[in-house]
Amino acid sequence: MQKIYVAGHRGMVGSAILRQLKARGETKTVTRTHAELDLTNQSDVREFMQAERPDVVILAAAKVGGIHANNTYPANFIYENLMIECNVIHEAFAAGVKRLLQLGSSCIYPRHAPQPMREDVLLTGTLEPTNEPYAVAKIAGIKLCESYNRQHGVDYRSVMPTNLYGPGDNFHPENSHVLPALIRRFHEAAQERLEEVAIWGTGSPRREFLHVDDMAAGALFVLDLPKRDYDANTKPMLSHINVGTGVDISILELAHLVARITGFNGIITTDLSKPDGSLRKLMDVSRLANMGWRARIGLEAGITETYQWYLANIESLRG
Repeated sequence: MQKIYVAGHRGMVGSAILRQLKARGETKTVTRTHAELDLTNQSDVREFMQAERPDVVILAAAKVGGIHANNTYPANFIYENLMIECNVIHEAFAAGVKRLLQLGSSCIYPRHAPQPMREDVLLTGTLEPTNEPYAVAKIAGIKLCESYNRQHGVDYRSVMPTNLYGPGDNFHPENSHVLPALIRRFHEAAQERLEEVAIWGTGSPRREFLHVDDMAAGALFVLDLPKRDYDANTKPMLSHINVGTGVDISILELAHLVARITGFNGIITTDLSKPDGSLRKLMDVSRLANMGWRARIGLEAGITETYQWYLANIESLRG
């Protein structure tokens, strides 16, 4: 039985991956909380890797947040994510790890990338300013994996998820992503019987959303691919794979969907003083589809399940 280290196992994606690993019988999984292991500290990561000697590493740890958080803490986002990637990837290699999967983000693509975004548009244009530091860090992670593959002959892969949501998401009123933020705001508006809720920007930007359980399944599918199949569908310095649904929705349409699910019956308005971000971010998922995997969870069903999870955990999520 292989020993698998899941970095970031308490996060939304990492916990979903860990659940699926255990469901399929992987009993030798290794985890550490942030309190037990600071991934931005190289000596601590080195000591951990040398002691545990995992066979496989899944790097799902990252500092993440929405537009407000990225705009407010750009130095934190670029520094912490670069350090996590450098430490985990390098020290995994130094400990003899041959297989590694790194999770990135769709924000790596240029702001004005042709839609849907293919993997080969990476580094062909200017990034979205509101999350450029985070995007630069995630691009560096891809290039770290590819460079270690080229120089050392290891098998380090990267998957780029679209916007994720689901159980375990961050529902903080300021630092969360758009979907959990909408769930919380519309729930509270429904409870308080407000007549109106304003959403950020014009509501016209379109976004793609992937349930975290689909993301976990897609990530493990890529990790498990035989190397010949992975190599046949990628290039040495263009090896990352998009993971998404291939379907998007406008923020305003999303707001109406969330309002219906949460029971909000008031008016939805737009706050034009707030930024829109990129006008569209739809992933081209044909590379992964050609390999044999597609997302299965529909958006309405996924949001409904996520809302039920939110209700069940609402007391611990207040703040």
